[in-house]
Amino acid sequence: MSPIGIFDSGYGGLTILRQIRRLMPRYDYVYLGDNARAPYGTRSFEVVYEFTLQAVRRLFDMGCPLVILGCNTASAKALRSIQQNDLPKIDPTRRVLGVIRPTAEIIGKISKTRHVGIFATPGTIRSRTYDLEIAKLFPDIQVTGIACPMWVSLVENREYASPGADYFVKKRIDDLLTADPDIDAVILGCTHYPLLMDKIRTYMPGGIEIIPQGNYVAHSLQDYLANHPEMQQRISQGGTASFYTTEYPEQFNESASVFLDQPVEAHRITLS
Repeated sequence: MSPIGIFDSGYGGLTILRQIRRLMPRYDYVYLGDNARAPYGTRSFEVVYEFTLQAVRRLFDMGCPLVILGCNTASAKALRSIQQNDLPKIDPTRRVLGVIRPTAEIIGKISKTRHVGIFATPGTIRSRTYDLEIAKLFPDIQVTGIACPMWVSLVENREYASPGADYFVKKRIDDLLTADPDIDAVILGCTHYPLLMDKIRTYMPGGIEIIPQGNYVAHSLQDYLANHPEMQQRISQGGTASFYTTEYPEQFNESASVFLDQPVEAHRITLS
């Protein structure tokens, strides 16, 4: 087994896995959620890097030649260091990819006003990774980021459809549009946020496109494998998916089934 590894600090990366499997069902996949130490969004760069590297190493130990960081905070705070400093020492033939670049690459085709909003965790907003990635590709686009510290908790506690979620969703949308009323596209810069889509659509004015990441990350991965046949040939094709969590499996299984809309049976592991 040489599966594709998907890592997230919690459950959000399951929205990425779901879209990837929908597009490329023939490959084998391993999902690893560091649920016991989630959320990562408020942690320091150093801690996020340390935790993410531990997860990447574990997925490599499981046979993964390719790992996707299905977590915006990990992609923002740890990806570059792992790619540049750690991979050459661990195994230069393996690859670790993130979720921010694929989303940044498509925004230029979507925004007409060249004003774009980002909803993300405090850590991702502080990193300004989206601003920098978009500026490299589309220097004419103005980016406004709004941190949404409560949104992950709403999702992970399965309160995303409750009346209590309305206040927190509307407040952040109002904050964004007050900061820049010319925005015509908003990136959901956290893989948890698609579960809040119904609430977001309720309060987002018409004419503003809401951009979840899963579909774009999936197509970006498909393109990557097509352009790197040496990697594609290393990935096993049994159509399976395995799940691991640092939390109790029973709790993970219940919540993960909501994200994937199918039963999940996870195994517990530790990271160090």
